[in-house]
Amino acid sequence: MRKAFSMVVAMLLIVIAADAAHADTGTVTRATLTNANNFYPTVEERLLARTLTLAAGESRHVRGRLQATSSTTRNVAMNNTLKCVNSAGSVVGVTSTSSRNHEGSDTTYYATPGHLPIYADLLFTAPSAGTYTCGLYAYTASSSPDSYYLTAVATDTWLEVSDTDQVGAHWWQNPTCNSTGTSSTCTYIGAGTSTAWVFYNDGTPVYKWNADANATSVQALATLELTTCYAGTASCTGVDAYEKPLGTNSVVDIRFEVIQLDTTAHTCRMNSTTTSRKTIRDDAHHYPASLSLSGIPIDPTCGTRNFLMRIFVQHISGNPIKIDGMQSTSLTNGIAMNIF
Repeated sequence: MRKAFSMVVAMLLIVIAADAAHADTGTVTRATLTNANNFYPTVEERLLARTLTLAAGESRHVRGRLQATSSTTRNVAMNNTLKCVNSAGSVVGVTSTSSRNHEGSDTTYYATPGHLPIYADLLFTAPSAGTYTCGLYAYTASSSPDSYYLTAVATDTWLEVSDTDQVGAHWWQNPTCNSTGTSSTCTYIGAGTSTAWVFYNDGTPVYKWNADANATSVQALATLELTTCYAGTASCTGVDAYEKPLGTNSVVDIRFEVIQLDTTAHTCRMNSTTTSRKTIRDDAHHYPASLSLSGIPIDPTCGTRNFLMRIFVQHISGNPIKIDGMQSTSLTNGIAMNIF
């Protein structure tokens, strides 16, 4: 997996429109790409942005959708990165990236043939009072000759930012796992271990989030980034004995859970998505699963307003899977927000 470190700013005209809130407290504002925009190998390009004036400690939920077509039939990397910069142009706080290979202009199994959409989420909290610009950045790279480009699709590429402070919201991210998979904190499944609980037993400190006393419900979001470990890939280390040829693919089960605890710190109320089975193609190589639970009730009989967040991942068949972690950017992360 390749990441961009340069910042090349290329703003397109955008249309700002207030949308009804679908995840946040209060409304969100969406900036939509009005014209298709090509982006080229190894150059990170800012496609959309919103500038905010925030008080110290004020938080905003940033969500971006990058949909792109390709000029080549080859597999090439495609990243959707969200980041916020201060008035001097310096990146502030954590950044969030979702990554997947675009499998080519001739791809027929995307919802729209040839069109790959990737979503990313970020919780930005201002460290001090000031003006910040949060943007959606597109990036591509390939190990083959770089005579290609991807095209961000107008209308279907957008950036949303909440209009008001997301009071008490919390951000989760899992431990470091570098692009080659050599970090001691990397988690693999399908290579001697079949299951993992992200944010729970993967080395992440278990965090008990306390919903606000005035909140009526909870909204939870998560992105789980998975990488297939096929024979010969440079993205995985120490699982060679389990790797199978390119094209074997991987099958996993995924379930997102947000648990309200009782006074003994045990489960009082379980809130969960249905377990979903995903096939991750070796050609795609990286797979960002977007997960959400909305309208989670806060049960007063539990005796606390404390919640745990975790993601269950089980390897079913095929190549091993690496659960991607923090690199120069956060690849697997979660957000809990109070709804008032």
